[in-house]
Order: sequence, then structure tokens, then C-alpha cells
Amino acid sequence: MTADSVYTREIVALADDLPVRSRWTYRADDPFTIRVAFQTDHDSWVEWVFARDLLVNGLTGSAGIGDVRLRPKRTEGRTMLQLEIESPEGHALLELERESVQLFLEATVLMVPLGQESNHFDIDGLIDEITNV
Repeated sequence: MTADSVYTREIVALADDLPVRSRWTYRADDPFTIRVAFQTDHDSWVEWVFARDLLVNGLTGSAGIGDVRLRPKRTEGRTMLQLEIESPEGHALLELERESVQLFLEATVLMVPLGQESNHFDIDGLIDEITNV
């Protein structure tokens, strides 16, 4: 894997008008997946994993029916994205600048074009990982 097959971008989210640092990562060898880590304490991060399709769909309309949901929201003349995450431990509603998320998504598409994810997915590697537990 080359250095340009992993893309990470920091995006500041807002929760109750308080900034929350987040680290968004996409890997070409895991082409269906987006990883987002939110900083909860000084050196503590909580990571969420969801489908890149959820991000694609959430930029223009409501997306997600599970623990991660995304939808655009118009606020004071700007389009923001609301990211709602839920687990047995809690619930959070975060607002993100749509443009920042769009730029992240565009970088992932340059790495692996939409619809070509299966060409980059290593099914044999996944089977090896699962069976060698």
C-alpha cells in the first residue's frame, strides 16, 4: 500500500455550540468504509465506522437508519450537516461544515471512484483475517 492510499482530514464539529475535533480517514484497501474519530478528552478518541455511501447520500438528503445518521441542515444561510451517532453508551448530535465534508469525500473519490470499490477490495485478505482469529 502506498502513502496516497490513505487519506485523513481533521474537521471541527460542533456539539451544543462547543467545538469537537474529529479525524476522518479513508483507506483505498477498505474502500467501502469511512472512519471518523472524535476527540473526547485530551488523548482519548472514540471511533465510528460507516459506509462511504452514507456520506454520499447524506450530503444531499437524510441518510442512515442505524447508529449513524447524516442529513443537511440550512442554518443562517449556510448548509451544515447534522451527524447523529448513537450507541448504548450515549447519543450525540454534531454539526459539520458541509464544504469540509464534501472536500473529504472528493478526496476519497480520487482514490477510489464511486462504483469501483469492489475493484479495490481484498476479499482474500478479509477471509484470511476472519479465519485466522
